[in-house]
Amino acid sequence: MSLREVRLALVVVSLWAFGFATQVNDASAQAIGLPSRTPEEQKTIDLYKRVNRSVVFITTRSYVVDPFMLFDDIKPQEGTGSGTIIDAERRLVVTNLHVVQAALQSGGSVEIMLASGESSKATLVGYDQENDIAVLKFSDKVGEVVAAPFGDSSRLEVGQRVFAIGNPFGLYRSLTSGIVSSLDRTMKTGSGTPLRDLIQTDAAINPGNSGGPLLDSDGRLIGINTAILSQSGSSAGIGFAVPINNIRRTLPELLASGKVSRPRMGWQLVDTDQGPMVLRTAREGAAASAGIAPIERPVPGNAFVRGYREDIETADLIYKVNGNRVKNRDEVEDSIRKSDREKSLTFTLRRGGVYGKEREVKVIPRWE
Repeated sequence: MSLREVRLALVVVSLWAFGFATQVNDASAQAIGLPSRTPEEQKTIDLYKRVNRSVVFITTRSYVVDPFMLFDDIKPQEGTGSGTIIDAERRLVVTNLHVVQAALQSGGSVEIMLASGESSKATLVGYDQENDIAVLKFSDKVGEVVAAPFGDSSRLEVGQRVFAIGNPFGLYRSLTSGIVSSLDRTMKTGSGTPLRDLIQTDAAINPGNSGGPLLDSDGRLIGINTAILSQSGSSAGIGFAVPINNIRRTLPELLASGKVSRPRMGWQLVDTDQGPMVLRTAREGAAASAGIAPIERPVPGNAFVRGYREDIETADLIYKVNGNRVKNRDEVEDSIRKSDREKSLTFTLRRGGVYGKEREVKVIPRWE
């Protein structure tokens, strides 16, 4: 027998053995009442089994005044959402601020229900409005608590497979899947607060998913589902999640003080056809203290009538931040937002516009 014939025989035997093993596995699964599954399906099943217990069901009760009643009639309103357990030892749950905000502001209540069916009142540990995040803690004693393992959202790539678990429309711990559709998205909340660095996904996210985890294919937490873009209010395949790295970065300060401080320049910027310019500055803000000149300046007047005069020729255009060219106010604010505490920022300014005289100013933003 030639070497070629030996190789061909080995291939035939290997294919027969693989087919026989597959039939045996399928037969074994059917013998114990289980349908056959692909390796990919089994991986998804195992992921859900590992992580679904870290997802909680959140019920809120808030109180609002009915404006159509003759007397101020306070009506209770209930809401639902999702939460993700991030620390089993300290019993910490992360959810979206908008899920619990109305209840907290009106003196209402927030309740957390585990996968086991056990419930507990929730205590607010802290919140971060710019990331739409609230951290809660179990107030009552409960049984076993399972936390979702952290992933690394900085390593995400468009096209990567992701999974979402939550309670859409009150349907407990529903699993959906999709891909990362885009990264570094920005959108505004109903209150006008911009949410930045968002992960965009086509995994189905619906009302009730807010606060639930976005997971990678290994079941690691890479984001907290926070919003959808939809004209109907239901999933249109455009959902957004806050990256877990953004949350982990602010978590120590949030747990220590209940809030997150951020750098503030004390100015208002406006986009022009030449780039971002300083429109106004706060009297004792960091920008005014550094001598940065705005377009609008207050005109002295009495206590009741005060005006502003505009002078673009003597106002400052923000040309660069730390040597990097910036073309709009979002790029300026992003540079400030990512600055280190106690470190100065170098602003390259051009007086009166892009063709004006250039100078550099070093400013340490005020953290508040």
